Amino acid sequence: MVDELQKLKRQFLEYMELERGSSLKTIENYDRYLLRFLEFAKNLPAGGQIKNPKEITDDLVREFRLMLNRQSAGNNRATGATLKKKTQNYYLIALRAFLKYLARRNITTLSAERVGLAKVPERSLDLISQQELYRLLEAPGLEVGPPRGGPTSLKTLRDRAILRMLFSTGLRVSELCSLTQDIDFSADEISVRGKGGKVRVVFLSNEAKEAVKKYLAKRTDMDEALFVKIGVEKRASKKEKEKKKEGGLARRSIERIVKHYAIKAGISKKVTPHVMRHCFATDLLQNGADLRAVQMLLGHSNISTTQIYTHITDRQLREVHRTFHARGKK
Repeated sequence: MVDELQKLKRQFLEYMELERGSSLKTIENYDRYLLRFLEFAKNLPAGGQIKNPKEITDDLVREFRLMLNRQSAGNNRATGATLKKKTQNYYLIALRAFLKYLARRNITTLSAERVGLAKVPERSLDLISQQELYRLLEAPGLEVGPPRGGPTSLKTLRDRAILRMLFSTGLRVSELCSLTQDIDFSADEISVRGKGGKVRVVFLSNEAKEAVKKYLAKRTDMDEALFVKIGVEKRASKKEKEKKKEGGLARRSIERIVKHYAIKAGISKKVTPHVMRHCFATDLLQNGADLRAVQMLLGHSNISTTQIYTHITDRQLREVHRTFHARGKK
């Protein structure tokens, strides 16, 4: 019965948590994706329901993919929009991981390699120019008077430190939110816990280090978080307070800060903390860094994720070819 698959699914999720060290958010997502597959298998026409892993077949996966491809996307039912290919692949990746787990336990089932992924358009990078980046980093401090309080107010110093930290370290916004005041400035580096609980070292530029020092020197609170709410930001709703009792800034707050200063800097493009992470990576590559080193600094578990930035090195190679190929020949 499908109950057997439900039991195996639970064991797989426990394996992810205990053996693989996956984050609770990842486990929650995989649970949802696999539940959708098992519900689909359960509701097949009479006689077609699968009873055990042996009955997961190419045909079943194909029908599941057709269902995903034809499914309306969330609030877009009125427009007829369907699930994006990238979203469809999340379900298929979870299914492949589940099948690999079953194979590892010598449970007969469909080979994970038989589950293909939908082709997705090549991912493009959202970037801003070096001039725009410079204006963004310098934007805190341009305010005068209320409500921001001028270039030396605690809020301005904090916001400047946030922007400098994002560009100096390439941190994910969730990683930035988790930082505490326990920073050894003499080492010019900090350890962060990224996706999957993996720890890596990131490095502080002189500008970022000085910005954080000035911000911390002006703080008088006792909160452990590195970046905290200030003034009106503390007047959060009861729901927000229950969700995050400490005074540290949440992901959405960091995103609003970056957006505010991007507008202040006269940047028309959408700028997010992740855009600054892209800027960090491309800046390294444009200045000669190795792709593998960038992978480690970004905390990517697979270099294929980092290869989104290869167009940067490709452009540099094109310039090298143009400059040096057949140089001096007529």
